[in-house]
Amino acid sequence: MAEQAQYEELARQLSAVGAVKRDMGRILPPDCPAGSAAVLTLLGRHGDMRMSKLAELLSVDMSVTSRHVAHVAARGWIERHPDPADKRSRILRLTPAGLTELEELSLRTSRLLAERLSDWTDDEVGQLIRLMTRLRASFGDCRSVPARHAAAPVFEETTRTPATT
Repeated sequence: MAEQAQYEELARQLSAVGAVKRDMGRILPPDCPAGSAAVLTLLGRHGDMRMSKLAELLSVDMSVTSRHVAHVAARGWIERHPDPADKRSRILRLTPAGLTELEELSLRTSRLLAERLSDWTDDEVGQLIRLMTRLRASFGDCRSVPARHAAAPVFEETTRTPATT
């Protein structure tokens, strides 16, 4: 098992990943902010889905998801169709323009990573991918796991009057 100092350094390094994500966000087209890019990416990866599933995958509430969906729909990148199983719900689907935008986002991201990691070997990039995949798996599905808090004392509910001493 790793030492406490190693976990502390890992926490610092993971915090610094935010700078990497911000740098990656700077390459996005002006009309495609990070939330919109995430919507396109998830629809590209998982296919057609309900808005509730998208909200779950984005790990945000429905109002935030609705804003992202409205943004990409206004640009013609997705279509919203009635769900045959539940007419109140909508199925989200990438349009050909959305697929084109997704391909452009992928190309931009790949170019940036290739540029920033140009001095890395293929083995080093592969090792990073494996370790990040393993790290993510160690945390499981963060969307459905409640936050862990310090254990609170457990009190059994009872109808008895507490004993006096």
